[in-house]
Amino acid sequence: MKFLLYLSQNYSFEIMRPLCSLMRKEGHDVRWFAEGSEVNKSQFQPDDIVLSTISEAIRFRPDASFLPGNIVPSFIPGLKVQLFHGFEWKKKGHFRIRGCFDLYCTQGPFFTKKFEALREKHPHFTVKETGWTKLDTLFEYTKKDIPQHKLPVILYAPTFSPSFTSANSLLNAMFALSKKKSWKWKVKFHPKMDKETIEAFKRAQHKNLEVIDSHNITPLLVESDVMVSDTSSAITEFLLLGKPVVTFKNAQPEPVLIDIDDANKLEDAVEKALTMDETLKESINNYSLKMHPFTDGQSAQRVLQATIEEIEMYPREENVAKPKNIFRNFKLRKRLGYWR
Repeated sequence: MKFLLYLSQNYSFEIMRPLCSLMRKEGHDVRWFAEGSEVNKSQFQPDDIVLSTISEAIRFRPDASFLPGNIVPSFIPGLKVQLFHGFEWKKKGHFRIRGCFDLYCTQGPFFTKKFEALREKHPHFTVKETGWTKLDTLFEYTKKDIPQHKLPVILYAPTFSPSFTSANSLLNAMFALSKKKSWKWKVKFHPKMDKETIEAFKRAQHKNLEVIDSHNITPLLVESDVMVSDTSSAITEFLLLGKPVVTFKNAQPEPVLIDIDDANKLEDAVEKALTMDETLKESINNYSLKMHPFTDGQSAQRVLQATIEEIEMYPREENVAKPKNIFRNFKLRKRLGYWR
């Protein structure tokens, strides 16, 4: 079959790479299409076939297009498969149905239940619980030899969203603790983080406070002992490894998180995380079963299987036609410069 991997942000590479590898292994024809100017094309691999224009993507006539983004042009042939860009369900828009997709590949029971309920109101798509493809790499990485550190490693991974980010609020407290305590702080920013904030942290760097420039957060998730964040999708990824998370003013704090509302409480919160008790361990385990019960590293396989099944069943009798999305597709045509 012919498959198109459609991306507009660099973080999409980590999500779609396991799927690409599997598709090729099984003999499918795979092409990539990068929309806009924010994709770092040096992240494509030598054997990737990259289509340079939307016209090429349409002429390719894929059986299905996959993307972690929110919208996809309906004028590209084939099924449209939603992979999701994270676990950011607390942020506005995560459960918004935009009429673009035929298949939603959900991460776990929590998301499956939500989208199945939405399907009752919008019966033009199918929901399949597959797990999240990005985590295939994470669970495979846990099998490798993990670097051993003399000091506890604290990963700070805030969101970039101005209404949720903790970066400016926690910088001074974090810097003070990096001087006071025998902890190693590693800071990983979202690609969209404000540049001035990034520079402020870089100016504060020393041997126990380091800003990591790599686009790949997976090694940091595996080697760190505690995460400090706010309302970031990376929180769930860290919890799925059975590790504790300290949050600052989380949008919807839950028992699984050690949430604080004052930067002065950061030290005690991290201490609590480092000495995680049985109650917190049980809470993290129950949360993982709800959000992403798959730990086998085979989510890409389930996504591919669900997609092929959907292609074979299309159009399903129980599904109605998708909305025409005339205005949205007009804007997409204008953005992509395609008027045929």
